[in-house]
Amino acid sequence: MKTRSDKRTTEPPSPVEENSLCSQGYRLIAGIDEAGRGALAGPVVAAAVILPPFPDFPWLKSVADSKQIPPRRRESLYRLIWQEAIAISVGVIDSGTIDSVGILSATRLAMCLAVERLSCSPDFLLIDCLTLPHLSIPQKPIIKGDKLCLSIACASIIAKVARDRIMIELDQLHPGYGFAEHKGYGTKHHLSCLRHLGPSPVHRYSFTPVRQGGLLP
Repeated sequence: MKTRSDKRTTEPPSPVEENSLCSQGYRLIAGIDEAGRGALAGPVVAAAVILPPFPDFPWLKSVADSKQIPPRRRESLYRLIWQEAIAISVGVIDSGTIDSVGILSATRLAMCLAVERLSCSPDFLLIDCLTLPHLSIPQKPIIKGDKLCLSIACASIIAKVARDRIMIELDQLHPGYGFAEHKGYGTKHHLSCLRHLGPSPVHRYSFTPVRQGGLLP
């Protein structure tokens, strides 16, 4: 038998959090999420999205965690979010910085950069899983936020599409690894390429499969 929380994770992301904050007087509420945290190559990319208060666009019912959306629909939603959002920004942290500071710190850096680049200053942050202690803006981390919270889900789509486009460009600069296909994640094909070619300049050398040349631990 499913619990109430289990059922909630199967439903589309909702604006419940945003609407509650709007009722408390907040107006510029930014949802924040990242893409690429678990990849072996390429950057980690974060996005911040501020939706209008009490959003009610017909297409919002199609929004979900970006990983659950087919690429073509994800691209379509990406364009719609850009058209309707009050503000959107993206933060990108490269693989060298990830190796220097660690993936968790790099993820927070990307999120802070996305917030700082917004065209208007948010008065509240809804963040997938993490907190951003370097920012003084009121904030709330939400576990599985990309599945539960509408603005975070929109941010996940923006971050995913932005990062996928970067990985397609990196595939042209560093051919042979299949970045355009697997986007830097540790697929069998990617690990096989690592074994045969060694790591590229955009691989994350601090990650175990890269250090071990594509061999699984």
